[in-house]
Amino acid sequence: MLRIGLLGAGRIGKVHASAISAHTKSELCSVSDAYPKSAQNLAEEFNAKVQSSEEIIEDPSIDAVLIATPTDTHSDLIEAATAAGKAVLCEKPVDLSLTRAQQCQAAAARNAVPVMIGFNRRFDQNFAALKAASDAGEIGASEMLSITSFDPAPPPVSYIKVSGGLFRDMMIHDFDMANYIMGGLPTSISAVGTSVVDSEIAAAGDVDTAIVTMTYADGRIAVIRNSRRAVYGYDQRVELLGAKGLLQAQNMLENTVIKSTEYGVTGAKPTYFFLERYMQAYAAEWEAFVDAILAGSEVPVTMEDGVAALAMAEAATLSNEKRMPVEMKEILKPVAK
Repeated sequence: MLRIGLLGAGRIGKVHASAISAHTKSELCSVSDAYPKSAQNLAEEFNAKVQSSEEIIEDPSIDAVLIATPTDTHSDLIEAATAAGKAVLCEKPVDLSLTRAQQCQAAAARNAVPVMIGFNRRFDQNFAALKAASDAGEIGASEMLSITSFDPAPPPVSYIKVSGGLFRDMMIHDFDMANYIMGGLPTSISAVGTSVVDSEIAAAGDVDTAIVTMTYADGRIAVIRNSRRAVYGYDQRVELLGAKGLLQAQNMLENTVIKSTEYGVTGAKPTYFFLERYMQAYAAEWEAFVDAILAGSEVPVTMEDGVAALAMAEAATLSNEKRMPVEMKEILKPVAK
């Protein structure tokens, strides 16, 4: 049984609290949050106690922490927790700064404690099945990947201003998915972003619509499409073309009923947003973390994975600004340990 401290009691913290408590080999013991009332409410719901993040990290009875705090706190908390000997599952991204993320990676490596980054989409049963079929050679050698990720509506502009931008905040999930499916980093990234959904997003210095093209050393190509608005629901699709066929992971729908009449054929919309779409993935992610920690094996999504996705976001941001391709070797450089 792993005794867990949860740092962050916001929307995603509540999702993780449910996953921790539902697992037969983990126990939610403590909760912290910058807003004491949020921590108190969540702690009462799951019969845990309220502590500060520092107290949780220093508490010898806590085995591991789950970090679901604002992004600009992630690196400091990862370093503090691993220095205290606690295993960590941290929400993406590692940091908004690539350099700081790499420094954190080096510090965690020195502390020799497992750190897993929360790219939960790897644990979605549909995407995982597509990956398994590709790895089994069912469509031959992969040649072209297409990832579609459209939100149903943009977040508040107040969130946009502190998010780090679409490429670091939203598309970073898709960068990790590309690495997961393609088996490694691209050599170059070309990005084009615009703001056609909300002029206030443009005024905040961000984009709400973007396309990224990635090329690989062996000639393969990947394309990611992001939009902050899809009025029909949460659009999450992956398509992989190979030498011997095509693999597709389609949207999860509100229901599977198809209505066919003289007026046409209609079906349900995609599920509304990420909580509805990825709840199973969050539970599977937590199970993978617990299994790895209890077995003493490597976590399935490492700090290296987190830094790689952030580097791709950095490259895409720069490419969009300069309107030209960016070589990954110019972005992801070794940092002194």
